[in-house]
Amino acid sequence: MSYQTISIAGLLYILAMPIYIVYVLTKNNKVGYIATATLSFGALIHIYGFIQRFKEMYAINHSIMRSIPITNLYESLIFFVLCLIVGYLFIEWKYKKKSFGVFISIVAGITIGLTDLLGISKEVQPLVPALKSNWLLAHVTLSFISYAAFGISFITGLLHVIMESQDKKSFKYIFSTTLLGFMLFMFISVIIDIITASNPKTVKIFHSTIGNPSVFISIISWMILIFLIFITWKFGHILNKILNSFKIDSNFLEDITYKGIAFGFPIFTIGGLVFGAIWADQAWGRYWGWDPKETWSLITWFVYAFYFHAKFIRGWRGTKTSMIAVVGFIVTIFTYLGVNLFLSGLHSYGSM
Repeated sequence: MSYQTISIAGLLYILAMPIYIVYVLTKNNKVGYIATATLSFGALIHIYGFIQRFKEMYAINHSIMRSIPITNLYESLIFFVLCLIVGYLFIEWKYKKKSFGVFISIVAGITIGLTDLLGISKEVQPLVPALKSNWLLAHVTLSFISYAAFGISFITGLLHVIMESQDKKSFKYIFSTTLLGFMLFMFISVIIDIITASNPKTVKIFHSTIGNPSVFISIISWMILIFLIFITWKFGHILNKILNSFKIDSNFLEDITYKGIAFGFPIFTIGGLVFGAIWADQAWGRYWGWDPKETWSLITWFVYAFYFHAKFIRGWRGTKTSMIAVVGFIVTIFTYLGVNLFLSGLHSYGSM
């Protein structure tokens, strides 16, 4: 089965993480080659699993164009991760730097792992009428390529902000530590959601913590969230020292952040908005209807458009624009997942 093959790729991504850490600490070239080889091997298995998935879909759809596996949440996630890994390996090859490979491998491994733990449906099913369009293929494919580019910019942008933040009273320090504290809380919350769910398919994000029906548990969860944010703010300078000890070039991180968005933004504009509007006209008889997904896609576009505008504003370069890149990907993730999970709309086929 294709999902089993892709799960093996996820394990290899997680295995690459400690190897990248050892490389960053020791700068041993042999260890670096092993880290790259592990990540690359995982990508090859991932591609093989993607092809397997295509064959499984072709067996029921009998059409090449209708069998590209990007039509539900599981398939879009594994395609996103594949684009993320391929994009990172290209950067590593082009710039001969492995400085943020550990963070890419973490994101890739956890994302594939969550598709198993959250019980996201992996069943191969015939396409619903709205998905039987060649414009869908172009729309979704280009959208997730741009999401992967934005994802790389998010990682490099956040690292850039953390490395340049030492003053606890500065906005960029508060911004980065607050975000890290929230991400830590969300990770712990998802683990508790999974453990307490009677069935993996019934897992609801934050249901066991801040979204719990019990007011008492919800209040305690909010207090824990605030406490974690305080802890990351209090000891965030340690993470700053650790990253700086890795001797990661902050100018390189800022440059990759910019190039990632410069690559992803036009693709998102054409694939996410223009092709999406054409597909919407075919599927629902109108180009634009202010559906939540469409509205948040437009908001995402404006955030990244502001990023480029900010690059030309005096005093906005450096960590300020990196923070916009971080915010942009948070909005992207909400457009991608949050709209499906928390809002209702015509894109409901993308839910879990």
